[in-house]
Amino acid sequence: MIGPATTKDTTKTALVASNDGNVHKSQRPPKSSSSSRGLYVKMNLFHHKHGYNYNKLNQHYQQQQQDRNCFCTYYKWLLWLSLSLYFFTSFLITNNNNATAQKTEPTDNLVKSHVVPRTLSESSNIASKLKNMKVFIYELPSKYNTDWLTNERCSTHLFASEVAIHRALLTSDLRTFDPNQADFFFVPVYVSCNFSTVNGFPSISHARNLISSAVQLISTHHPFWNRSSGSDHVFVASHDFGACFHNLEDVAMQHGIPEIMKNSIVLQTFGVEYQHPCQQVENVVIPPYVSPESVRKTLAKNSPANGRRDIFAFFRGKMEIHPKNISGRFYSKRVRTVIWRKFSGDRRFYLKRHRFAGYQSEIARSVFCLCPLGWAPWSPRLVESVLLGCVPVIISDGIRLPFSSAVRWPDISVRVAERDVGKLGRILERVAATNLTAIQRNLWDPRTRRALMFNEEVQEGDATWHTLVSLSEKLGRSYGRSTVSCELESDT
Repeated sequence: MIGPATTKDTTKTALVASNDGNVHKSQRPPKSSSSSRGLYVKMNLFHHKHGYNYNKLNQHYQQQQQDRNCFCTYYKWLLWLSLSLYFFTSFLITNNNNATAQKTEPTDNLVKSHVVPRTLSESSNIASKLKNMKVFIYELPSKYNTDWLTNERCSTHLFASEVAIHRALLTSDLRTFDPNQADFFFVPVYVSCNFSTVNGFPSISHARNLISSAVQLISTHHPFWNRSSGSDHVFVASHDFGACFHNLEDVAMQHGIPEIMKNSIVLQTFGVEYQHPCQQVENVVIPPYVSPESVRKTLAKNSPANGRRDIFAFFRGKMEIHPKNISGRFYSKRVRTVIWRKFSGDRRFYLKRHRFAGYQSEIARSVFCLCPLGWAPWSPRLVESVLLGCVPVIISDGIRLPFSSAVRWPDISVRVAERDVGKLGRILERVAATNLTAIQRNLWDPRTRRALMFNEEVQEGDATWHTLVSLSEKLGRSYGRSTVSCELESDT
């Protein structure tokens, strides 16, 4: 039997006899109350009256959903595009600023420092020392100095620091016109401006006589030399082997420093880390002179775009094919000869044996600049390389470099032992693959570059300023200071 349908049923099953005599199940609407039947009729009438069409409703709903999806997709793409433009624009601005800074490095010194600065206490101590230090400059007859300036090379060649320091001191705040207040006495004698008419090189054969004459003059007319035996007097000897006054080392060592200067202070470009007769005097190692104007002009004309340099390793200068000079001596201890023989055919090396007036432009195009010893261990290439952004490759055993407390040479240069010069190619390739970027960045530190450059007037941090700082560390040699100290001790 078929039980009664529950209220939840929507249809009711009945047994119906068909024409073929079989009995089939049939679906029919359930019995309902009159009210339910009336509602059913009303709904149907309502739907027909208002023309409801479920297919149309479904299509309309699907269209709305599709429009909504398109709207969301549109705004997703718009958001993605906006973010992409934002990050891309930021990237371009950042790179443009980096490129601009890189291009302006040489002239504006905008690169941040990578050399550890002096502490505040150290800077204050230096400023205090310099503020209280006084230098008296002897006014010698012009034959000892300014007469030599008729030759323009006298104030621009590699030995011209003797001229530059004198000029800067003349206008310095440290200058005193009262010798009784002076801590040091500067003796301005130019000995490097006597240029040979044969080869154009400075001839310093007259140096000893010229300095002896100057000392004789000041010791006769002033009491200050004799009272201290010259210990607080300062000279400049800016040539190959300092106050030994000769360009060949064996002869210079044989002659030694003039007796009259041995108790004084010598500012010299020569310096080594071992015992040497030509530095057996109280001395300060100073950089060779490079004209600031020539550097500025070179950078203005030849600063490589984006810092790119098309010469890997550069050297222009004297390179003997046969190392033994006509004098019977081995030039450069054979180092330059080995460089020429080993690397003149190497495409990585740009080596030239003849002079070229615009060779600073070649330095500005180079990544590494070779600085091998010549007759002397130092050369102006050391300074030119730093000022023009080329990594100096120092090939000179035992060289003592200028202002080592201010210029961190290990961070801005490559040192190669003389015995390893044959491995130069591999050494430079290894540096290029490892820490070249850091070295190049350090090279553009404005304090480093300033410390190696002489200016017309003393500027804080320049070469003359650092020379004075070095002198301030020798105030114990000042006769005036030592006298005051002795008086104070006697009073106590």
